[in-house]
Amino acid sequence: MTDLFAPSEPQGMAAKRPLADRLRPQSLSEVTGQEHLTGEDGVLSRMIASGSLGSMIFWGPPGTGKTTVARLLSGEAGLAFEQISAIFSGVADLKKVFDAARQRRMGGRQTLLFVDEIHRFNRAQQDSFLPVMEDGTIILVGATTENPSFELNAALLSRARVLTFKPHDEASLEELLKRAEAAEEKSLPLAPDARASLLRMADGDGRAVLTLAEEVWRAARPGEVFGQDDLFRVVQRRAPVYDKGQDGHYNLISALHKSVRGSDPDAALYYLCRMFDAGEDPLFIGRRLVRMAVEDIGLADPQALVVCNAAKDAYDFLGSPEGELALAQACVYLATAPKSNAVYTAFKAATRTAKENGSLLPPKHILNAPTKLMKGEGYGEGYRYDHDEPDAFSGQDYFPEKLGRRTFYDPPERGFEREIRKRLDWWAKLRRERG
Repeated sequence: MTDLFAPSEPQGMAAKRPLADRLRPQSLSEVTGQEHLTGEDGVLSRMIASGSLGSMIFWGPPGTGKTTVARLLSGEAGLAFEQISAIFSGVADLKKVFDAARQRRMGGRQTLLFVDEIHRFNRAQQDSFLPVMEDGTIILVGATTENPSFELNAALLSRARVLTFKPHDEASLEELLKRAEAAEEKSLPLAPDARASLLRMADGDGRAVLTLAEEVWRAARPGEVFGQDDLFRVVQRRAPVYDKGQDGHYNLISALHKSVRGSDPDAALYYLCRMFDAGEDPLFIGRRLVRMAVEDIGLADPQALVVCNAAKDAYDFLGSPEGELALAQACVYLATAPKSNAVYTAFKAATRTAKENGSLLPPKHILNAPTKLMKGEGYGEGYRYDHDEPDAFSGQDYFPEKLGRRTFYDPPERGFEREIRKRLDWWAKLRRERG
């Protein structure tokens, strides 16, 4: 299948282009995996039908069709298409593109400007789009794999609609493989289990599944059919989609934390192993487990903090791969421990009160009076030594007089052993129900 947008090329060269490039869709209706956008009732299909396009930000993982859809939009709407990459372009390049778009507009034709990796532009560069978006010189379509809320200016986001591209599911990846087989006029030499593994390796990336298929065809001898082990040997293993500095990093640590908080050790172990598998720094995970111990378990089980610190030290001592087991043990301990965020919420409330009320003097009766002057001022007067009181409790007010008595720490019901037993009984019941 040829690309409508490609320049003419020497005869015979088309077959040498990568399979993913040769199989680019020729219309929005051919796009797979993004039916919520390009299907009959999709957002983009409705825009084309209305004859009016606005600026948009395409947000989604690699290989989901963002560039292809932008090209198809320009063709179906009759717009001039310009493409730049934020990685290779600067202010001078943008100025040239804007000037060319103004010339086209004077001739009665609008320009769709596709900006790949738009999140890599700095604040000033992003602001440069605003005037040409507002006066209609360009329709901006930006593509990003990062969360636009964090990476793009509020002013730019207010002028563009964010459309989310979803990772391909197995059905849409299988559809891409079938198109590839039709184009190549031969079946993939894979056993059923190997074909299923290839789909999983692609990890929702349409470009990746076609690249993997191409590698299989290159490696297979006539009549050879690869099983699962053969496939792993031929194409090696594709790394998970995970950037330790970006969304994947934060998404998985958030999923791990919430699974622990929700007392689900199975889910917690799954996300822990996902992070290990992706190459996350185990000591980062150890630090986050310590955080979970003090935020979500707290005094409901004070031993949780000890366990997590010990696990972190054990990893530091053992290294990889033995040390990961200590972190896994701490993870399961946290997930099955009783939960209390009473100290966490008390600390936040006390911090807020301390900041809002300034440097209030503590009540004089709890202040030491090392000099006669201070004693004359009433320092230490009326203080009751708690150890001399019944039950070693005097009940005095220790807050500044102007602040008055406050309650920050509202502990859960005492009896931690009973709470632990109740939690374990509940978890055992849940596991039985899950089978």
